[in-house]
Amino acid sequence: MSINELRAIEMLAKAVELGSLRRAASAQGVSPQAASQTLAQLEQYLGARLLHRTTRNISLTDEGQQFLEAARPALAALDRAMARVRTNRDGVAGPLRIVAPRSTFLPVIWPVIDEFCHRHAEVQPDVHLDDRIGNWVQDRADIGFRIGAPPEDGLIARRLFTVQLVVCAAPSYLAAHGAPDSLDALASHRCSMFRHPGTGRVLPWYFKLGDEVVSRDLPPAFSTNDTDLECEAVLSGHVIGSLSNLSAAAHIRAGRLVPLLTQHATDHMSVHVYYGSRSAQPARVRAFIDLAVERLAATPVYELTAKELAAAEARGRKALASRG
Repeated sequence: MSINELRAIEMLAKAVELGSLRRAASAQGVSPQAASQTLAQLEQYLGARLLHRTTRNISLTDEGQQFLEAARPALAALDRAMARVRTNRDGVAGPLRIVAPRSTFLPVIWPVIDEFCHRHAEVQPDVHLDDRIGNWVQDRADIGFRIGAPPEDGLIARRLFTVQLVVCAAPSYLAAHGAPDSLDALASHRCSMFRHPGTGRVLPWYFKLGDEVVSRDLPPAFSTNDTDLECEAVLSGHVIGSLSNLSAAAHIRAGRLVPLLTQHATDHMSVHVYYGSRSAQPARVRAFIDLAVERLAATPVYELTAKELAAAEARGRKALASRG
């Protein structure tokens, strides 16, 4: 059934309800001529006359009476379905499908979800954490978070904050093994290497050299596909690691980790929130996007300034020298 046929059935029901095709046309926001033409097309489509019409009165034919009695329950069900969609669209309630990376991202996204649930108890979040690049349509996602650009064309992306990669070591590691003073010196250190959770490939370390980002493969003293486990290995002093600011920022500020070779820390990636057309979003989706941007855009919680990194490295090296 086409939209035109549905509108014709609604016009028929409204005309019978109001007792006048002219009043039905006014209620539906069309001209009497358009209403008459709409009903004529429906009758032609069905091959039966539905209304007796005079200049003053209308009445249903037997076929019209049978047709309208059968159609009314379906029209009522359709009205209920449309009202439910409008309610979900205009009210902050209903299911909310969120997709985000698994690695390092739980501490980032949980405070936003927690605050949102306190504000909007009628929303039911469905959160899927996965490091693979999924399919937006198949995943039925309302909102996504990703390090880098959105995975598909046709999505809107908004940058939230920079992802940095910083070489870090615990004070206990530095006391036992010393601190590298150049990129070349890293080859002689016990390095932690990260395996991509999806491919199993050991990823190189990335560094900034001038305006370029370069990669280096290093011999692994420890490897894992879990960023939290890697961070624990570095904190325990077993290895030196290239950690993201999502994992390392709080530990660097607390002195539990010392950033090293900070002039080579990379900042070429960013966290984005992405979503479909804003004009067609339910209120719950718009509200979550607004809160995520409010809490995470350009947040100093994770971003470490160059001055902050250099100062933390200087303190760590000075403490190491004083022990020597």
